[in-house]
Amino acid sequence: QVQLVESGGGLVQAGGSLRLSCATSGSIAGIGAMAWYRQAPGRQRELVASITSGGSTDYRDSVKGRFTISRDNAKRTVYLQMSSLKPDDTSVYYCQATVVTMRGRGDYWGQGTQVTVSS
Repeated sequence: QVQLVESGGGLVQAGGSLRLSCATSGSIAGIGAMAWYRQAPGRQRELVASITSGGSTDYRDSVKGRFTISRDNAKRTVYLQMSSLKPDDTSVYYCQATVVTMRGRGDYWGQGTQVTVSS
């Protein structure tokens, strides 16, 4: 069984920073692309940033220059460094990973971590 566990969310003032972490565990043969999504109340879940197994990254326009996604393959962990946070960044943040197990390839999600940015 594969598990993704996020940590690092919380309450921060506008202009502040937070670092989210997402650790994977379980019977994992390999991990492909990893990503962070977010979902605010009443809104659709949206892709924030993604990173391939080789380290190539991509960001939604609204976070470019403020957020940085990275991964530690040895620790099977993906990070999201968030700086210059804005109230509009307030959401539940979810990590997602494409994982290969003995049963095949599948997409897995964490439980989410709340990020609240006060003005």
